[in-house]
Amino acid sequence: MREFEESNQTTVENDDNADDSSAPSRPLWQLNAFQLAQHFQTDLTAGLTSKAAHKRLLQNGPNELTTVKEKWIHRFFKQFNNTISYVLTATALISLLLRHYPDAIVIGTVIIANALIGFFQELSADGALDKLKALLVSHTSVIRDGKKITIAARELVVGDLVQLEAGDRIPADLRLLAADNLTTQESILTGEAAAVVKTEEPLPADLPLAERTNMAFAGTAVTTGSGTGLVIAAGQQTELGKIQQAVSQTKTKPTPLMQNLNRLGWQLSLAIVILAVLMFIIGAVLKIYSLPVLLIAVVTMVVGSMPEGMPASVSVVLAMGTRQLAHKKAIVKSLPAVETLGAVDIVNTDKTGTLTKNEMAVTDIITTAGAFAVSESNYGQQAHLFKKHQEIDWQDEPTIAPILKVAGLTSDAAFNLKNDQWQLTGEPTDGALTALYHSFTGKQPELNEVDSLPFDSSIRYSARLVDLDQHRYLLVKGAPQTLFKLIQQFKPAFVSDHWAKEVLHLAKQGKRVVALAAQPVAATVKEIDQAVIGQQLQLLGLVGIIDPPRTEAAAAVKQLHYAGVKVKMITGDDPNTAATIARKLGLADDIQVITGPEMAQMTDEQFAKQVDRYTVFARTTPQDKHRIVAAQQKQGHIVAMTGDGVNDAPALKQADIGVAMGIKGTDVAKEAADMVLADDNFATIQTAVREGRHVFDNIRKSIRFLLPTSFAEGLIVVLSILLDQQLPLYPTQLLWINMVSALTIQFAFIFEPIEKGIMARGPRQIGQGILNKSDIAEIAYVSLLIAGLGIGAYDLLVGFGVPALVGSTMTLNIIIFGKIFYLFNLRTRQLVFSRSFFKNKMAFVIIGVLLLLQLVIIYLPFMQDVFYTTDPGLLWGWGVPLIAGIIVLIVTEINKMFKLYFTRQKLQKQHFE
Repeated sequence: MREFEESNQTTVENDDNADDSSAPSRPLWQLNAFQLAQHFQTDLTAGLTSKAAHKRLLQNGPNELTTVKEKWIHRFFKQFNNTISYVLTATALISLLLRHYPDAIVIGTVIIANALIGFFQELSADGALDKLKALLVSHTSVIRDGKKITIAARELVVGDLVQLEAGDRIPADLRLLAADNLTTQESILTGEAAAVVKTEEPLPADLPLAERTNMAFAGTAVTTGSGTGLVIAAGQQTELGKIQQAVSQTKTKPTPLMQNLNRLGWQLSLAIVILAVLMFIIGAVLKIYSLPVLLIAVVTMVVGSMPEGMPASVSVVLAMGTRQLAHKKAIVKSLPAVETLGAVDIVNTDKTGTLTKNEMAVTDIITTAGAFAVSESNYGQQAHLFKKHQEIDWQDEPTIAPILKVAGLTSDAAFNLKNDQWQLTGEPTDGALTALYHSFTGKQPELNEVDSLPFDSSIRYSARLVDLDQHRYLLVKGAPQTLFKLIQQFKPAFVSDHWAKEVLHLAKQGKRVVALAAQPVAATVKEIDQAVIGQQLQLLGLVGIIDPPRTEAAAAVKQLHYAGVKVKMITGDDPNTAATIARKLGLADDIQVITGPEMAQMTDEQFAKQVDRYTVFARTTPQDKHRIVAAQQKQGHIVAMTGDGVNDAPALKQADIGVAMGIKGTDVAKEAADMVLADDNFATIQTAVREGRHVFDNIRKSIRFLLPTSFAEGLIVVLSILLDQQLPLYPTQLLWINMVSALTIQFAFIFEPIEKGIMARGPRQIGQGILNKSDIAEIAYVSLLIAGLGIGAYDLLVGFGVPALVGSTMTLNIIIFGKIFYLFNLRTRQLVFSRSFFKNKMAFVIIGVLLLLQLVIIYLPFMQDVFYTTDPGLLWGWGVPLIAGIIVLIVTEINKMFKLYFTRQKLQKQHFE
């Protein structure tokens, strides 16, 4: 079932007030004024009566966004409903039964900390909903009973007539009935920065939201002009309301890491419990120990085997990754999201402001002398002019100077230096023309204005009467087809076919085309007369304008491709424009484009099968973006979604990791996202993916270290039961090993630097889990190796008549030294004594702290009483454990050598194939 099928088109549906014959089931932007009045049962001049409006308000409710919030206490306790929490809780209870109170306190703290992280992560979703509600205005002007009145916006109802003025925020979704030079800023819905020129006439069917020019949407703003609109949707039924519903209905799901950890935790707990039951049965049947002693031994085995430090270790590694990313301008709001970046294989990104600079720039000039390419036409920079790929001096080409003058003198935009950056004041297109003039001449145009005619959507051009070079000129800027017609009215011989081909050529590249012309007038002319525009109008040329791609984005896209991550563009912009930018950035070798209306023709199942074909998704609505992400996830992808507008919020929350822009992003987008880019730089995503893989690497090393060393403790107990001998380790010693490891050695991995070639590995396959078959085999043999060395040395020593207390202390040190030397093996994929041996200096500091703690437990009298230790002598207490540690390192390094050899052989085979 398609979640947003009903919102892809706003259609007229029959209700108690509708007239079936006059209002067929068609999009509202297709209907004329008469059909709208009939359907909504309203007077398009006098508006609704107060009585009718009150009745509709009672029937349909207020014009506001509503949310049903889950009780915080329920949300908090819901965080404990996962396998990791179950395993930790069971471990804590076992520790309490054994009166290992410090261990139980540590584990309990971890459980609560994990729950709090999840709790506050969910609260961020409510923040996004609150930010959406804040976009609705408090009061608005309406016509009721034939009078203009101001009412609370929440009292608006369908059928009301709303009057709009420049600066107003639109209170509900409107079908415009009058639009006087009306433009609106709809970037929160479409993501496109340019203001939209509004119309009032019916439009064709099957239009994406960005092209419904006779409609205005709740939460958007009026930038120029005035108008009147009929309320067609209020509250939850508006496009903004549909976004709010999508955000609230999108459930937060566990990250790939948490899914893997939950599965691993369940598997470990099941295996340990089964082994404990078997050991108890075997011990009871063979009567190895008395039942109370057997029970204590089995519980000791469970405590020793359970890697209760794993969640804490994972959390610390994630926290360190979060800190590293913050230094690199990526602020991560939830710890697990850090690792998710490393598993991402698709990055969906907006175009405007993310892949592009969100600042229009002139890239082409067409004059009677031919086509010219322009580079670096940004304000404050030196532009370069090219003809047929050869750079030329603009002053050597006589047709360029007039174009530059008209561009500079007809623009109302200005640039101001703020925080060492030039910031635009005015329309983006005007900004591009002002920047063009300044980038070539290095100065501001000297404007001697006599009169001006502002741009009007009904005439599609603007004009300015100026004194220039001791003459008076009428300078005209506007849509090419409009200026062609103005010239042809007075000069029928004017041939526009050539110019029309140039316009089409630029338009196919996704560029906005502006025509520039000049007309000499008498010095006595003081006002602009539209009737004479065109009499002696001379077309100076055309300029092609585009929002240029970010230079750093192309390099980041290349790096992501190298890392096995595909980059997809999702935009509300024109498909030709989007495809042009996609090609320039190298998003794919073959750019396939699909639009929102084309997507609407497919079912969810059909679209999911086709979604991987497309690189660019254009003319998309917020619902389309959500649907794209869901379809990609259905195909098994781990998806990152970038965005900055309100329209991106549903997709940001649906994605495995949502990435919002920190500078130009809306509060709604930031609240819905998992990560915020403080510098709005797409290249930071590539850095974040690299850090995500680094984090997973260190988590995986930490788990590979914890499991065999924990299992070795449990195996010593198991082997003792099977051999019917005294336990070499006391329960308090097992507790010490777990506690001291949790506080020291396992955290050495968080300081491990990024390994060479990490981006060449490709995204990890989350379905394979954290550990592969090779890891499991290594965990098994390392566990047996450390346990065997411990119990073997203990039996040998006690067999020589050495006191059991000395043997127990020696065995304790064997476990500790086994951990230390196994740490050196796991730190890197290369052999231990490689260039990276001393890179992680903190590892040596942590080992030093661990050895210092061992001296404390062994030689301080009160610690000897608590942990059953004694002075074991230099040979037995330190020499034998050192030899045992070296044996562990040698065996594991030999295994690593075989791995490296077979990996090289495999790569060579693939190369020759």
